[in-house]
Amino acid sequence: MRRMGLDEWSGLAMLLVCVGAASPVVVGVVDPDVPVPVWVGLFLTTMMAALTAVAGTTVRPVRRRVAYGTAVLAGWAVVVTAPQAGLLPILLVVLAAFGPEVVRLPANLVVVALNTVVIGVAMGRINDVGLQLGMAAAFYGLIQLATVFSVTAVRREKQLRRELARAHVDLQAASVLLAGSARTAERLRISRELHDLIGHQLTVLTLELEAARHRPADAAGAHVERANRVARDVLADVRSTVGTLRAGPATDLAEALRAVGRDVPGLAVTVEVGDDVLADEEQTAALVRTVQEIVTNTLRHAGARRLRVEVAVDGDTIRLTATDDGQGATEVVEGNGLRGIAERFAALGGAVEYDGGAGFRVVGRVPRR
Repeated sequence: MRRMGLDEWSGLAMLLVCVGAASPVVVGVVDPDVPVPVWVGLFLTTMMAALTAVAGTTVRPVRRRVAYGTAVLAGWAVVVTAPQAGLLPILLVVLAAFGPEVVRLPANLVVVALNTVVIGVAMGRINDVGLQLGMAAAFYGLIQLATVFSVTAVRREKQLRRELARAHVDLQAASVLLAGSARTAERLRISRELHDLIGHQLTVLTLELEAARHRPADAAGAHVERANRVARDVLADVRSTVGTLRAGPATDLAEALRAVGRDVPGLAVTVEVGDDVLADEEQTAALVRTVQEIVTNTLRHAGARRLRVEVAVDGDTIRLTATDDGQGATEVVEGNGLRGIAERFAALGGAVEYDGGAGFRVVGRVPRR
């Protein structure tokens, strides 16, 4: 189960403040202008609509804005119909604070202005002193402005941190693949030099010894024969070494995947790679890019704090499983990122599956080579 973070705790605190402000009406200390059940219904509508607007991240943006508008309108009715409830205008302050998560700043400022007017109307019903009324309305208006600007600043900072984290992941992946390419080029250079120099020399040695074997030198014949076999063995070993250098993986898969997820701000990435997993250069590059995309998507959409990546041998395939502890998705919609992952696995003859039931889970398989 996902642990509650600061955002969730702050939202819970705001909810408790609103319930506390409404409690005088609920317990019968203050009588509203409408029947108590109607007033309670308006209050519950306000709270449910507000929660849908800010907590329903899987809901379409248009529906979230409609829910927020419903919460604001119902909140006005709650405040106006219970002007003697004391701290009830705090409900509108909380609604204004929710605005940056749903609407743009200009629209949020309009909500603040209208909330201030509604608070002034409600207070005007029980207080005829103009100066005191104006000061109280201005006080709540300033509180709303301060709250909206603070939440907006925090939200922009979080957005910048997410962008920085995505850039960090991209840079880590690029560094890993670049290092692998450099090692590949160096190994190819060494293999060519071994083949051109040592291999050529040993071939010449073999030909010379072969010629010596056919000369009439009975006393040296056995030694020449053994030297000939040794020279051929050395030549075979050199060619085998060259072939291994050319075919071996350029990048350590486990270290490469850990490097992609290392020190990602706001997300703890755990990578486990089985000891029996052997991936060639093409597969390694595809797996690195896939994990890069998974980490980026997790930062952008999941709201997760932990991501676990496991690569293991599964029969004749190499299986990659990535699971986060985020909010998941009732309906998985393939965007550019998920389509890119599917295309990479398909290009290697594999396939990928998604599951958003509990967190978000990606399972991809590629044939072993």
